[in-house]
Amino acid sequence: MNADELRGKYIEFFKSKGHAQIEGKSLLPDNDPTVLFTTAGMHPLVPYLLGEEHPAGRRLTDYQKCIRTGDIDAVGDASHLTFFEMLGNWSLGDYFKEGAIEMSFEFLTSPKWLGIPVEKLGVTVFEGEGEIPRDEESAAVWKKLGIPESRIAYRPRSDNWWGPAGLTGPCGPDSEMFYDFGKEPCGPGCGPGCSCGKWLEIWNDVFMQYNKNAEGVYQPLLRKCVDTGMGIERTVTILNGKTSVYETEVFVPIIKGIEKAAGCSYGSGAGKDTSMRIIADHVRSAAFILGDSRAVSPSNVGAGYVLRRLIRRAVRHGRRLGMTGPMLSPVADIAVDKMKGPYPELAENRAFITAELNREEEKFLETLQKGEHEFEKLLPNLLKNPGKIISGRLAFRLYDTYGFPIELTEELARENGMTVNRGEFDESFKKHQELSRSQSGRTFRGGLGDQGEMAVKYHTATHLLHRALRIILGDHVAQKGSNITAERMRFDFSHGAPMTSDEIKKVENIVNEQIKRDLPVKMEILNLEEAKASGATALFGEKYESQVKVYTIGDESTGVFSKEVCGGPHVERTGAMGTFKIQKEQSSSAGVRRIRAVLE
Repeated sequence: MNADELRGKYIEFFKSKGHAQIEGKSLLPDNDPTVLFTTAGMHPLVPYLLGEEHPAGRRLTDYQKCIRTGDIDAVGDASHLTFFEMLGNWSLGDYFKEGAIEMSFEFLTSPKWLGIPVEKLGVTVFEGEGEIPRDEESAAVWKKLGIPESRIAYRPRSDNWWGPAGLTGPCGPDSEMFYDFGKEPCGPGCGPGCSCGKWLEIWNDVFMQYNKNAEGVYQPLLRKCVDTGMGIERTVTILNGKTSVYETEVFVPIIKGIEKAAGCSYGSGAGKDTSMRIIADHVRSAAFILGDSRAVSPSNVGAGYVLRRLIRRAVRHGRRLGMTGPMLSPVADIAVDKMKGPYPELAENRAFITAELNREEEKFLETLQKGEHEFEKLLPNLLKNPGKIISGRLAFRLYDTYGFPIELTEELARENGMTVNRGEFDESFKKHQELSRSQSGRTFRGGLGDQGEMAVKYHTATHLLHRALRIILGDHVAQKGSNITAERMRFDFSHGAPMTSDEIKKVENIVNEQIKRDLPVKMEILNLEEAKASGATALFGEKYESQVKVYTIGDESTGVFSKEVCGGPHVERTGAMGTFKIQKEQSSSAGVRRIRAVLE
């Protein structure tokens, strides 16, 4: 079974169980969440998991593009990926543990669907902690379905608990499904969830049954929800008897393209295989980020920084294989051809993908030359060091300042009879990672991210700003992304030139005028065609469900100022939002401008 067939079967199965198919969302999260990328199928649905009613109902299913960078250093092994597809189904206060587990089991094992032998499956459930009991309820359902007790492992919070996304909010235990590759156990404690390579996780059912309050108390939720996810690439791996995601039809054409460009064969050596896997994953991921909405280009901040890191890491491994530039765009072409069926935006944005990859690749090669030049300047003094050891702090400075990879510093050191204090470098790098992780970790709180009073005001302000920009600059202006915290907002929009100070002032005045008018904000659920016919603006040119939320600012008595398809939430009236102030207007990427603003 290939990925397209699995995607189709999953949707077909859950539609047969009364689920409405909804459209997957952008890799750049909508509803203004303050997370760089959509990292799981549930992210676009967080507002509904928190209690909002979804226009499509209480049973939903879809397939979703996802990017995760937390395990980027693990990419190159048998299963880790940066970009992946997630199949999902949700219950918003409908069925719970028994229903979710029974449907998961049926889809996995029924000959009509995936037909995986029951003896190849193992599961994990939450072992309990403090006031939260051991999840015997889920375990009992699995036993009833035929999973023996020996294949049910009780795991701690770090393995089998989801949330809350912030300090407070919905959360609960989960139950994960694993495929047994048949390898010998690594030891007495080896079971589902063990990371020795015997078990591969393919599905996760999350049971949101508690609300953690500000005092740290877990209160049972009146409306319990289910959020599930199955990874396409991993499931295709086991369905086709493979041991690595890179051996499936998802990646084989991409790997073959790399083989041709590098002049070497996959399987000829562990080091070369790892480099080919990293290139395949990173180029595919970069193509999806660039092709999503053309709103992100390589840069030194946010999503652009992640994109730059992926591209440059792929270039470095390409150099290791002997590939010469432009080395990435031909590989990206293969990835686009492979994935354009379910994701036509890749083909639509092919020229942009190619141009950005070539531009960044050329820029990185210049960076490498600068780093090598800086190393040569330092070399005379380095050779005087006792033991000819280059300090890890200096190696990290070359990395942090010039983007010069530690592997190349070590390579140049060896050529000159020196070594690098790798432990010291790793310590500096770890501190850098921890700082980056803490900064990015503060950005995600789920759904709209921070659903506090100020974040909701800023969310409403994006609608006012969007309309004001179209009034002053023209109807070509379209929102390309946004980022909101409780302290400020960032808004990206299509426009080919810097705004003048006069244009900025006019936009500010228009927004503040609508705030002073204390306009009402109304939400209604409409058929997508009705929403378009009513004049509502739909953002990003993305796919929407047949039923959508439309937010209107203003009414018949005041005059409608803004009308947009959006997930919300928004203020009820604009009057208490404060004074809107644009702090900065600058370029974000080719043809895209960025505004940073505050409400004072």
